[in-house]
Amino acid sequence: MTKVIKVIALGSLLASSTYAASLAACAGCHGQHFEKHAMGKSKVVKDMSEADILVALKGYKAGTYGGAMKGLMKGQVASLSDADMKAMATAIKGGGGAATDKATANAASAAVEKSKVISLDDTVCTPERLAEDDLGNKKVVTESRLGLRKTDLYSEEADTTGMKTNYSSAAPGTSKRLARAFQDAPPMIPHSVEGLLPIKAGNNQCVGCHMPEVAAGMGATPIPKSHFTDFRPKHKVINGTFKKTIDNYKNEVAISKPQDTLVQARFNCSQCHAPQSQGDLAVSNTFQGGFSADDGKTGSSWYEHMTDDLATVGEGNSVVTPEDIANKNSAAGASPWTKH
Repeated sequence: MTKVIKVIALGSLLASSTYAASLAACAGCHGQHFEKHAMGKSKVVKDMSEADILVALKGYKAGTYGGAMKGLMKGQVASLSDADMKAMATAIKGGGGAATDKATANAASAAVEKSKVISLDDTVCTPERLAEDDLGNKKVVTESRLGLRKTDLYSEEADTTGMKTNYSSAAPGTSKRLARAFQDAPPMIPHSVEGLLPIKAGNNQCVGCHMPEVAAGMGATPIPKSHFTDFRPKHKVINGTFKKTIDNYKNEVAISKPQDTLVQARFNCSQCHAPQSQGDLAVSNTFQGGFSADDGKTGSSWYEHMTDDLATVGEGNSVVTPEDIANKNSAAGASPWTKH
């Protein structure tokens, strides 16, 4: 009877504690009973003692514990009190971790709720800010408006210095996403990348949450089909002579069918996906991106349209210049400097 009472009491604690959502989110990476190496790197938490778990949680919060992932873990436990962490350690060792499917659903739900897309235009480029900057309509440029500084050339006030750029320190699944600036723009990284860089072909921690088969459960944006598609022509050298496998003169392109693994030409995620900055804009923005899809600000449809308007020679809007004809057998094609 005593054991039953303790289990019921623990269940009540889990339901009401501020760490309940965190525990479920942890199970999304660490497993149903914390039996997994999260992202293939962490210790197996269920094999740690309650005291060691508590030391780890407190150390992550203080920034004094852990290796490559301690930056991310610090964000995960930042809001937990000592009592929360003690209860969490007790729950983990007592088998209180949520079942994998429930944990994943909880983690995804929490992530989606906290990752609602926000628009910089709505928060920064307000009518008041646009009127103040008066972009493109100035007849006189004053000394206080020369360049991006907000003070005149003779002042070195505190506000002359530009705003410090602060990249997000939020843990994955807890941050807000910025709307895409234009159709099919690569989404920015809303969370901290501490411990995730450098990205290597054989060591890419991004795929741990963003692979399509796990992304929904992790509340992450899934890697699109285009990243599983090879666009590189497989040219050959035959008897010492370079032979192209596509005919640029006919506007041919090499596109493979999507494969099961990430094409390594796309392994360097941070080359296109830049971390979001929390700094203000130096100048308001009047750019309005065109969106051909209803969900263009939050998603991409480029894979479905990547061959649109690839007109073959003599078709549609295709244009062939004399330089194209003269260089049609060249491995590089016509020089861009000779085009009109």
